Amino acid sequence: MPWNVLPGSKSEAAQCVIPVSAIYTPLKPFPNTPTLPYAPLRCRNCRSVLNPFSIVDFSSTKIWICCFCLQRNHFPPSYQSISETNMPAELFPQYTTIEYESPSEKASLTNPVFLFVIDTCVIEEEIGYLKSSLLQVVGTLPENCLIGLITFGTYVHVHELGFGQIPKVYVFKGSKEVSKDQVLEQMGFFANKLKPTTGVIAGVRDGLSQESISRFLLPASECEFTLNSILEELQRDPWPVPADHRAARCTGTALSVASHLLGICVPGSGARIMAFLGGPSTEGPGAIVSKILSEPIRSHKDLDKDSAPLYHKAVKFYEGISKQLVHQGHVLDVFACALEQVGLAEIKVACEKTGGLVVLAESFGHSVFKDSLKQVFQSDGNDLGLSSNGIFEINCSKDIKVQGVIGPCASLEKKGPLCSEVVVGQGNTTAWKMCGLDKTSTFCLIFEVAKKESPDAIAQSANPQFYFQFLTYYQHPSGQMRLRVTTLSRRWVAGPGSVQDLIAGFDQEAAAVVMARQVSFKMETEADFDPIRWLDKSLIHICSRFGDYQKDTPSSFTLSPRFSIFPQFIFHLRRSQFVQVFGNSPDETAYFRMILNRENVANSVVMIQPSLISYSFHSGPEPVLLDVAAIAADRILLLDSYFTIVVFHGSTIAQWRKLGYHEQPEHQAFAELLKSPREDAEAIVRERFPVPRLVICDQYGSQARFMLAKLNPSATYNSDAPPIPGGDIIFTDDVSFEVFLDHLQRLAVH
Repeated sequence: MPWNVLPGSKSEAAQCVIPVSAIYTPLKPFPNTPTLPYAPLRCRNCRSVLNPFSIVDFSSTKIWICCFCLQRNHFPPSYQSISETNMPAELFPQYTTIEYESPSEKASLTNPVFLFVIDTCVIEEEIGYLKSSLLQVVGTLPENCLIGLITFGTYVHVHELGFGQIPKVYVFKGSKEVSKDQVLEQMGFFANKLKPTTGVIAGVRDGLSQESISRFLLPASECEFTLNSILEELQRDPWPVPADHRAARCTGTALSVASHLLGICVPGSGARIMAFLGGPSTEGPGAIVSKILSEPIRSHKDLDKDSAPLYHKAVKFYEGISKQLVHQGHVLDVFACALEQVGLAEIKVACEKTGGLVVLAESFGHSVFKDSLKQVFQSDGNDLGLSSNGIFEINCSKDIKVQGVIGPCASLEKKGPLCSEVVVGQGNTTAWKMCGLDKTSTFCLIFEVAKKESPDAIAQSANPQFYFQFLTYYQHPSGQMRLRVTTLSRRWVAGPGSVQDLIAGFDQEAAAVVMARQVSFKMETEADFDPIRWLDKSLIHICSRFGDYQKDTPSSFTLSPRFSIFPQFIFHLRRSQFVQVFGNSPDETAYFRMILNRENVANSVVMIQPSLISYSFHSGPEPVLLDVAAIAADRILLLDSYFTIVVFHGSTIAQWRKLGYHEQPEHQAFAELLKSPREDAEAIVRERFPVPRLVICDQYGSQARFMLAKLNPSATYNSDAPPIPGGDIIFTDDVSFEVFLDHLQRLAVH
């Protein structure tokens, strides 16, 4: 949380600029958290769960008082033996996060479902790469999981895997929208019997036979041979493409058919549509560009000027698909591998609301795609822990309201007294649906302080403590339904002396991440929003409220250590790919923001302000400032900017390497120096999803741009001081951090 001590009234909260908020990872693995084999005990008034902050009366009456609404609740007979020395686990003070797995719900085990949707409008070489990756993955799938296959180009082909004798395919025209009824009708779900006239048809319980479902979705063990033979014979879309045209690719229709098929066969199960896209959608609903090659794909400039005619139509279409998928409880994962844009900016809404995974790479042969796909299906300790069917709820003490959540979820529209009138992200509700979530899925919850009374009243109130409770109900990868409960306590402060308390409870990393998510959200939803101005104004307000200075003397300005790195984070956020969209396509920007909106604080901070580590003969690996002054001829630098990892060799090191010194036995130390950053980079690559791009470059080489773009330009082409020998300068007119800080101090002290 940015503020671990909460401002005590609405006006004080407004002066704090950064909202009262929390960044929460529901399924973060805690090895010591117990899983209790019974149902949780809930307050009969507000439905919050018994927790270590509840007041318990162990006398003969055996009652507990809820810390949220102060309701008195009796313990059920199963708790009659409790005492101060014999407490249930949920009252232990160290278990503020605890899981429940109730035995009555074990019956609802469902197998995981994967529906592969494959784009065939790509060149033979790309199809070859994709085939080999998919064949490897199919071999590692657990035997009980169900698999389906759809391929698409100009037409959509739904493969009947349950018919092993000859390949059998149902074909839909790509240029027309397909309804659920058409899918039922054309795919012969009611070929031999009457179709029910009323109600929604969904799954076995609504009159569909298991046989008709298992024609399209089969356990991996039964369809491996059929699937392998289809994949091996997979060929490029046969329809001819004129030289001055793009291929006719009906991505929207294919995803629509896929969601209808899952909605008919396995509603409510944690099924995933895995779409492998190799180019822009040009046909049917959801198209992002026309087939004529001379018409360019929309850029940020086109979106700003509102001159991308297909954009809003496509977004509306994918919003419809996202509503359908959320209702069915299904997830859309997208693997977009192409040199041009595939339409991720439009599909973003469906991925984000269903909690889907997204990977963006240049080719299906790129390690970014191949290694990321392997990681999705890993089953060792490094797996993603894919869970499904999640519902997330918030309870909190009165005087605070929930404005919304920025993150991979969809609102369940459960309104109540806790909802604020101001909506940020997915708001107007206290419950959200997460069709898919994993160990790293992270939500940013934005609150509003609703207290309006004078500070004296708060100072006199007996209880400055304040409570939050987050409930995550989800289907564990083992198939069982679990409930994870996290309860936390914070305190209010108000009045004249409260600034020091607020400073002491400030978390600058969490605050930077909240600002980054907010600015990304505002850039997407507000028409004439100026992100740089908004960030600068916010930072100036924070510095003038929490800095120490004498009025109008900039040299006297100091910030407490709890705030000292915050201006640096904002400086790098202003220059980051989340705010500066120039040079990135709308697809890339959408991708970066989707990853920012689902990652935890540690990873998000690396995206905002990359880490830089230096390796040299004089010292071991040591962190250095993210500044052009860190470059030296006899150093190797390792830059981790989350999406890209750069190993940068200084000019002398690069020269020695080219001369092959590292292969000579007397230069063992040099060989070690070259090896060390490579090993560290590969360790980062192994741990991260999506797998980052690894760039190995030399000073003055063309790929050095990946490094120079992220560094603080303290030495540029028009600096007065000459560059350090062996160092570097950056050709830019951007201000350096020193100039930025100087202006900030001048403005803050006014």
